[in-house]
Amino acid sequence: MSTSKIAKNLERFAQAIAAHDRENPTHTAFGIGMSPFDIDRLGLDEGEEILPGITIQADSGVTGNFRVLCDGQHELEEEAEEAEVVDVVSTQTVEMPQTSETWR
Repeated sequence: MSTSKIAKNLERFAQAIAAHDRENPTHTAFGIGMSPFDIDRLGLDEGEEILPGITIQADSGVTGNFRVLCDGQHELEEEAEEAEVVDVVSTQTVEMPQTSETWR
């Protein structure tokens, strides 16, 4: 792999880690998750430290994408956000105006 492509990937990894840490200040990122195919294709080794404190980890993600791995529980936070959503039910009936237009 060319050094410009390696540099571009390292830049993307660093940007993703920075964005994650900015959005999740209570979580500590420790790795980049990639499919085993992508790790091989990029010439990387699982467990290799690519940035200070950040290692490459094989996971079951889709090819062509990477994920920031951290010590936080993102699924639990998403479930909590979903739990806050409620259905609104009205006690009043609303008449819809009739139009002469037909939908095609």
